[in-house]
Amino acid sequence: MAKLKIFCVTDKQVPALEKSNFILSGVGNFNFNDNYIKSNYKDNIFHKEKYYSELTFHYWYWKNLLKEEDAEWVGFCQRRRLWLQNVEDINKIDHDNISNFILKKPVDNWHNYDSILCEPIKVSGSKKTKMIKRGWRSLLKNPKIFFNTNFETINFHFDMHHGYGNLKKAISVMDGIDKIDFLNFVTTKNSFNPHIMFITKKKFVKKWFDTLFPWLERCEKIFGFKKLEGYDTTRLYAYLAERYLSFWFQKNTKYRYHPWKFMEKF
Repeated sequence: MAKLKIFCVTDKQVPALEKSNFILSGVGNFNFNDNYIKSNYKDNIFHKEKYYSELTFHYWYWKNLLKEEDAEWVGFCQRRRLWLQNVEDINKIDHDNISNFILKKPVDNWHNYDSILCEPIKVSGSKKTKMIKRGWRSLLKNPKIFFNTNFETINFHFDMHHGYGNLKKAISVMDGIDKIDFLNFVTTKNSFNPHIMFITKKKFVKKWFDTLFPWLERCEKIFGFKKLEGYDTTRLYAYLAERYLSFWFQKNTKYRYHPWKFMEKF
């Protein structure tokens, strides 16, 4: 059977997962014990963790572990968002038994696919008051947004919540055909696969990170770090990666969805 490794990124210790098959990966300033891979040595971007969040470990894996990877399938999740074995178990899961239900091996029906993603979430349907308060510049440019949810695109949602024009600025420094295709994606679609969670075959892990991180480095020349603050923009580079992940894996891989669970207590 094909081998699966799932790296769970966390900013604090999670005792309930320490005996699970997930490989725990620490980011941030917590003093992690030896059950966790640290991302603050070798080739790293640890100093950017405030802005890159879980991507801090993703970068570390790309630079330091990927070349030695022996698993056919490699996945990433977060401390409170965990891949499950199947959706039927979701209401049985709690803080004490979670390790019994998390994903441990590739699912039989994966053999025809290249990647596994979270089900997409809709960004349309915002409250009218919020659209006026946070999206007024977009509404002035295109009043149809206010009356037709089809115009509440990924780009409109990003403009409202993560800085007006920031997504298009980031796309402007992309390479090649992705600059055109990703712009079309965010200005026409109103859903995306959330949480920077994915499972994919090793070759696609490399292709994804080889594309993602050089793009984000170019974005740093536009946005920097000093002016990034609050919920809207502190984690701007993670928000950009989250939208790009949906587009990239949908374009470059044969994908399917798989269940996961949000663990509030974690």
